[in-house]
Amino acid sequence: FSSNAISQADYQLEPLVYELNVAAARLAREATARWTARTPDRPRFVAGALGPTNRTLSISPDVNDPAFRAVTFDQVKAAYADQVRGLLDGGVDLLLVETIFDTLNAKAALVAIAEVEEEKGVHLPLMISVTITDRSGRTLSGQTIDAFYTSIAHAKPFSVGINCALGASEMRPYLVDLAAITQGWVSCYPNAGLPNAFGAYDEEPPTTGALLREFATAGLVNIVGGCCGTTPDHIRAMAEAVVDLPPRPRPTASEPYARFSGLETLTIRPDANFIMIGERTNVTGSARFAELVKKGDYTTAVEVALDQVRGGANLIDVNMDEGLLDSEQVMTTFLNHIATEPEIARVPVMIDSSKWSVIEAGLKCVQGKGV
Repeated sequence: FSSNAISQADYQLEPLVYELNVAAARLAREATARWTARTPDRPRFVAGALGPTNRTLSISPDVNDPAFRAVTFDQVKAAYADQVRGLLDGGVDLLLVETIFDTLNAKAALVAIAEVEEEKGVHLPLMISVTITDRSGRTLSGQTIDAFYTSIAHAKPFSVGINCALGASEMRPYLVDLAAITQGWVSCYPNAGLPNAFGAYDEEPPTTGALLREFATAGLVNIVGGCCGTTPDHIRAMAEAVVDLPPRPRPTASEPYARFSGLETLTIRPDANFIMIGERTNVTGSARFAELVKKGDYTTAVEVALDQVRGGANLIDVNMDEGLLDSEQVMTTFLNHIATEPEIARVPVMIDSSKWSVIEAGLKCVQGKGV
C-alpha cells in the first residue's frame, strides 16, 4: 500500500521498494494458492495495491506559494513505476489504484501502469478506488465523484469504487452517483463507521454487513470489502450478507457526449448552447495577461482567469507561447496557481500551445479531463 519510494523515504527504504513489492506479492500468491487448492470452486486472486503517496500534486503545502509542489508528476510516476514492476514480477493477478485523494496522483499511477505494462508486454485488469473525504462529497483535492470518474475513465478500468474515510452509511449517496455513471463494475469497501474520539471504530460487524446488503439489494455494487476498522468478523458478515444476492448489472452504454472535468463535470449535449471558452489567459491574445506573466505577477494573472469564469466561461484556455518566456515553466506555474482557486478550478482547462513539450507540461498539472 505504501511501498513506493516517496512514502518509504520517511524510513530511508527507497532502495528496497522493488524488493518489498515482489516479496509481498509472492507471499500473497502462496496464501491464495493454498486456499484455492482447499476450495477450488472459490478461486482467490491477488490485487497489487498502489495506495496514495504522502504528497499531493494538486495542493500546495506552502500557504505563501500556491504554485509550489513538494513533488513533481514525473517523480510520482517514477515511484509508482518501480512499485508496479515489483508487483508484476511478484505475480499479482490485477492492479488496484486505491484510496485516491488527489486525481492527479492517480493519473500519474495510471501512466506508470500503462508504461510498465507496455515494457513487460502484459496487461492486467485494473481496479480504481477513490476516497470521498467528508460529507461534501468531494475528494481532498476538490473533485466531485462524477468529475473524478470523467478524469480516469480513459484507463478503461475493470472496476471503479469508493473506499476509506467514510463508513457505509455516509458513503451511500456518492456510491449511488458512481453506480449510475460507471460502465464497468463498482466496488465499495468502507470503514467500520466513523472513528470515535480516540480514533477507534465502534461499528459492529452485523451493522456493516446489513448496510452492504442494502447496497447490493439496491443494485449499487459488484465487489464489497472492508477498510479501516474492519476485522475478519466484519468481512465474514459482509460475505454472509450478500452471498444470495445478484451483483449489480452493467448499465447500458451511455450517450456518447463529450465530457470534460475540472473539479466539476462539463457535459456537452446536442441541446447545449454555445460553449464559452475564456481566452484572456492567452499571452498571444491578451497584451495585459502577457505583461503580467512576464513580470511574474501571477496573483493578478489569476484574477484574469477568475473574471472569465465569473463572466460565464465554461473552459479556460491557457496559452504561454511567447518567445521571451520559458513556456513550459510558466505554463506549469500558472496552472498550479489556478488549481488552488476552487472557483476557477471547477471548470476544465484547455491547454493551448504549438509545442508538444508545453502541452505535456500542462497535462502534468491538471487533475481533470481537459482539452
